[in-house]
Amino acid sequence: MNLGMSRAAIGRRVARGLWRSVGPGVYLSGDRQLTDSAKLRAAVLGAGNGVCAFGPSAVWWHGIVDRAPRELWVNAPSARYIKRGNGIRTRRRDLQWRDIEKIRGLPVTVLPLAVLEACVLVPNGSQLMDRALQRHTTLPILQAVHELHAGRRGSDAAGRLLRIAAEGGHSEAERMLLRLLRGAGIAGWRTHVRIGSFEVDVAFVRARVVIEVDGWAWHRGVERFDHDAERQNILSNAGWRVLRFTYHRVAGDPTGVIDDVKGALSQDSSR
Repeated sequence: MNLGMSRAAIGRRVARGLWRSVGPGVYLSGDRQLTDSAKLRAAVLGAGNGVCAFGPSAVWWHGIVDRAPRELWVNAPSARYIKRGNGIRTRRRDLQWRDIEKIRGLPVTVLPLAVLEACVLVPNGSQLMDRALQRHTTLPILQAVHELHAGRRGSDAAGRLLRIAAEGGHSEAERMLLRLLRGAGIAGWRTHVRIGSFEVDVAFVRARVVIEVDGWAWHRGVERFDHDAERQNILSNAGWRVLRFTYHRVAGDPTGVIDDVKGALSQDSSR
């Protein structure tokens, strides 16, 4: 109606199937599909001025992840009431002008803030931050934006991920792995074992099983990647079974990690 079209005119278009309502005051052309993009636009634009996509929806809109989240994450000013439901996750928080930008015509939180908020709202938060650091932002930028928004909900968890990212993730991944091995009652392993010219993270010497852990991908250069691949080939050719786990796998799938270790050890016992 801001463009001069009356309610009656809109109603006639809807009745004729030219338009269909997809949100309060938001209509989609009848010949267009209600895509994930259209759903998010409808959720944000239908909620009024000052509303933006945040968190998982924002990182998807920025192109950091390939798949749209199942729910639509919408932020509104604290004084605004938005009806919940229909797959919309709403949050009321006052953001500054610097926190929001328009991407392809849709208001979304700026990329660094989107990453910091999304990484504590999705199951694979560390992997999300790692992916963002590889191609979309830098650690100093994330740290600076984190400080600007200190005290927000989820800031402690995001701060922990930032500290792990700064360290590279390898040491923390190794500590988590050792806790998993102890918790599962798996014995017979040693840490930092020298095999030839290499020092491996964990080795079951009798079973000839080696476990190597990797930190975050953004912290590993091409040379490091090639070196790790070369030494894994050397170990395999020398008769060692090599298991390799990333930080994200150890943190996100501990049961699967232990199952893989047990599987490797059981192969030795069945020989």
